[in-house]
Amino acid sequence: MRRRSVLTGTAAAIAATALEAGPSATVATAAADATAAGAVTVLPSDPRYADLVVGNNARWVAQPDAVRLVRTTEQVVQAVQEAVDGNKRISVRSGGHCYADFVFNADVKVVIDTSLLTRVAFDERLNAFEVGAGATLLHIYEALFKGWGVTIPGGMCYSVGAGGHISGGGYGMLSRRHGLTVDHLYAVEVVVVDASGKARSVVATREAADPHRDLWWAHTGGGGGNFGVVTRYWFRSPGATGANPSALLPRPPKEVLVSAIALPWSELDKSSFTAMVQKFGAWHERNAGTGTSAASLCSFLMMNHQANGSIGLLTQIDATVPDAQQVLQDFLTEVTSPLSDAAVRPMSEPVGELGPLPALFTPQRLPWLHSVKLLGTSNPTLTNPTLRGHHKSAYLRKNVSDGQAAAMYRHLTRADHPNPQSMVVLLSYGGKINTVGSGDTAAAQRDSIFKGLFQSFWSGAEGDAENIGWTRDVFGEVFSATGGYPVPGAATDGCYINYPDADITDTRVNTTGVPWHTLYYKGNYPRLQRIKAAYDPRNVFRHSQSVTLPDHT
Repeated sequence: MRRRSVLTGTAAAIAATALEAGPSATVATAAADATAAGAVTVLPSDPRYADLVVGNNARWVAQPDAVRLVRTTEQVVQAVQEAVDGNKRISVRSGGHCYADFVFNADVKVVIDTSLLTRVAFDERLNAFEVGAGATLLHIYEALFKGWGVTIPGGMCYSVGAGGHISGGGYGMLSRRHGLTVDHLYAVEVVVVDASGKARSVVATREAADPHRDLWWAHTGGGGGNFGVVTRYWFRSPGATGANPSALLPRPPKEVLVSAIALPWSELDKSSFTAMVQKFGAWHERNAGTGTSAASLCSFLMMNHQANGSIGLLTQIDATVPDAQQVLQDFLTEVTSPLSDAAVRPMSEPVGELGPLPALFTPQRLPWLHSVKLLGTSNPTLTNPTLRGHHKSAYLRKNVSDGQAAAMYRHLTRADHPNPQSMVVLLSYGGKINTVGSGDTAAAQRDSIFKGLFQSFWSGAEGDAENIGWTRDVFGEVFSATGGYPVPGAATDGCYINYPDADITDTRVNTTGVPWHTLYYKGNYPRLQRIKAAYDPRNVFRHSQSVTLPDHT
């Protein structure tokens, strides 16, 4: 994405500029920086079409009239205006990793593909790092780290695009130490459509006096495809000052310790499985705060179906914090204590979404960027575009109960569903994430200790009913006490919008009586609706789970 000329300095000066202009003013610098070629329009007869109308979940395929591959903000404004003038339904793609049908569905007529908006640079005028909506996570990490020695605490999968990942909150292995990705978001540029049908670009910052601050806030966890087309983001950590770019974002660890171990199903029964899961949860209950070496530890407990042969535990810690080796070893010992020492084995086969990582059986000390590349590219599941998937998520404020662990065990050992790629994954949370107020960003869940991801992957439409049914069954039973979903309350706190659940709006499946938007956004939803009314009053940008206008349910 391209740089935009905006005034920095005092909040009053920012407000005076309104950070808004018509297309020609907004993208003057962007157009100068862009490739001379214009937007690419791909029609159904084009050999590229089939690759551009499906993402990484092969369940969702669209048949739009055209795909518009854009290189500048100006081209986005033009593509949106033409679609609005033609009364054509729009959807927006960045990296293509959306689990649900937000981008690719039967209603969409024009897909605006931002994957060519990949610029990562330091913008002196905003004193912040510019990141194009189409930039993928590994590209962002490499560019920021090699250029300035900094990073943002984003996700692990290398090919996820910035556009949706960031607007949904953004989370990764550094988040317990540095917070969510959006906790470092300074500004966002969005192409919106006003009540008269005119498309224009708006830059919104977190400055208190910015008249568009609400639009910035909506992109700190409100999810993609709700308010307009994100073209670029800018990052600067709150409280960071000075003109030295290297001091404006977190510095990643110089080195990390990374461990990957396999826990064979042959060594687990219901009792030892329950103990293992609860020990993982108990550690996170005790270590949910900040200011300790444990706050730099992040772990994924990847519990594939018994047909996979083993469960996996992937763990990383900043190797430079005091007693890092001991903190890591104590964690591994605690979680694996229900099994014998001899039962813990190298991860020599795929586990979770990852490929084999046997070399990490003994924790390896790696330069940080090495670890990012290793783990980010060792994901044959999420980077396989032929797979179909069904996904559900939960934020957990407390450890799982005996009954919840038993439900996981029952469905992970079902003989009638021998799919090794059906799984429950528990992911570290808490730490710095929980130091931000629930309403300070649109990402409302700010006191959970870990997250749950319930999912199944398979090939072929003939497996849809079985795999969707299995995912519904395990999720529904684990949260049966609250109607089959993790209703915000003492023990759970809803669902993660970046792991969208295709069932959440279906009252036959979500029997909680709690609206889908409360599960995702809690009390932040009315504010998101008001922002929707201000910036997308015609409801141009919508999908199956988009923020609705205030007079709609």
